Amino acid sequence: MKFIQVLKKIHWHYWFILLIAILFFVAVSSFNYFTQHFDSQNSNKEFVKWLSPDETANYIFTKLYAQEGRLTIFEKYNLYVHDIMHPRSFRSDLGVLKPVSFLGIILIFGKIASLFSYKIIPFLTPLFASIGLFFYYLLVKELFGRFNALLSVFLLSFFPVYVYYSARSMFHNILFVVLLVVGFYFLVIINKERSKVKICKSYIDIKKYIITALAGLFIGLAVTVRTSELFWLAPILLLIYFFNIRKTNIVQIIIFLFFVFLAFLPVIQYNQILYGCPYYGGYTEMNYSLDNIKEASSKLIKINNSLPFSRRIDLIYKIKNSLFPFGIDLNKSFKMFCYYFVDMFPFLFWGGVLGLVIFFKNPFKHQKKHFVFLLVYLIFSYLLILYYGSWDFHDNPDHSQHTIGNSYTRYWLPIYLGAIPFASLFLEHLTKKIIKIFSCQHNTFRNKLNSKLLAPAFLVAVISLIVFNFITFVLWGSDEGLIYSVQKQNEARREFKRVMNLTENNAVIITFYHDKLFFPQRKVVVGLFNDKNMVAQYAVLAKYLPVYYYNFTLPPEAINYLNERRLKEVGLQIEQISRINYDFTLYKLNLVEK
Repeated sequence: MKFIQVLKKIHWHYWFILLIAILFFVAVSSFNYFTQHFDSQNSNKEFVKWLSPDETANYIFTKLYAQEGRLTIFEKYNLYVHDIMHPRSFRSDLGVLKPVSFLGIILIFGKIASLFSYKIIPFLTPLFASIGLFFYYLLVKELFGRFNALLSVFLLSFFPVYVYYSARSMFHNILFVVLLVVGFYFLVIINKERSKVKICKSYIDIKKYIITALAGLFIGLAVTVRTSELFWLAPILLLIYFFNIRKTNIVQIIIFLFFVFLAFLPVIQYNQILYGCPYYGGYTEMNYSLDNIKEASSKLIKINNSLPFSRRIDLIYKIKNSLFPFGIDLNKSFKMFCYYFVDMFPFLFWGGVLGLVIFFKNPFKHQKKHFVFLLVYLIFSYLLILYYGSWDFHDNPDHSQHTIGNSYTRYWLPIYLGAIPFASLFLEHLTKKIIKIFSCQHNTFRNKLNSKLLAPAFLVAVISLIVFNFITFVLWGSDEGLIYSVQKQNEARREFKRVMNLTENNAVIITFYHDKLFFPQRKVVVGLFNDKNMVAQYAVLAKYLPVYYYNFTLPPEAINYLNERRLKEVGLQIEQISRINYDFTLYKLNLVEK
């Protein structure tokens, strides 16, 4: 009976969000279930393939870590061919294949999968995303109230980028954002006072320390998932501390930093094992940037008055160039922001803008926390737009297309999530205005009742329109929509089966696009025939293993050129094995006498 009474006291918002979270998990998980674990024509349920090299690498190493507790794969034949044999998003050092990307998602998902089964790995991101809906509600509720939080979490559950990258479940970004939301929620409630309950000071202090530890732990875990985001996360945390400096004591700072370090400790350990340095990762360029920052910062700290001013400026520029390795391009950043926010999600952008207008319409009614949130949001949005907007991402083969699958959308997820409460503020304000207008115009009880029913109906209609737009966009909005992705996966399944049947278990497949499809069932080399040094390595491989080439179908004149010139020079010949589909053909490279 007591349990039932407790359940009755739970606010209906939480039951509603629980329902949304369950439906969200089922809907999003179905993408991986039907493209990987379900085959109506075949009992084979081990076709777990991914649409990008990053997802492939994360899945393979997560599964390996879950099953065997290691993060390396030894490929002995790479010792003969200068480490060319590995898929994208892998690196090979003296035959040892290692992950290139950040280790957080591998270690977190791998540890969870080791307790259950590797088969749950594709569904962990949808699970975390569903949990993230709860904490997003809690965070927004602390800042803008229950009604805004309810609207915000409802919009988030349908927001295309959140849905899309929850379905594309081996990317880092959803896990990173969810862990960050949880960490920020604990940061917000550290100093929350319960005025109605009188508790001894020691108990309150213990509670604060526990919440501080949880904030540090989850923010630390978020950093392990995407360490590169420290460039904006670190200054934001310092800014939050600045605004709460009077409420924060040295013990809390030590606890927070300790738990950040504790969360990051496994990554430090594996960085040392894999890359030979506790702060190195798989990205060579990032390691080089870290070395430059370390060297330049050290010189700046040690400078004396004899150091020329121009030299100091050079060191500062060196640090800036290392932090922004692709430069700063304001014009390109603005264009990308327009493409991937203003044009792609106009409901969210313009709703957020109108919400900001309403926010500043009566600024004196807002609390300090609202202005801190706004300032934090504007600063990290500016940094993210400037940093990633200056890059060139071409995830879509058609570089002229601006689609949801391009990296800008997932890197800018924090910007979208921060804009949703302001869009909800606009919807909330609009609803109240309608109630007020109709209540003033109609004085009878019946008309007032009708006006109160009309406003919610209007709100439901507007939200339904936004949700319909979100759903259609994520499913069919571009050639990378989820419906088209399902079709591509089904085509890939057929390709995979045909190529597997035509090649030996120890075969090497040279390809430019399909490494993510064939590895690890077959060894792969990402390459073409345009590099003579690579072609020479193909000949070395052909001495030990069957070597195939899988790419766009070659015209007869290209086959003749390869056999008479490029391949003949290294003692190889190419022959067609089978045309797999309309575009791609499988070839074999055979050794011949020079």
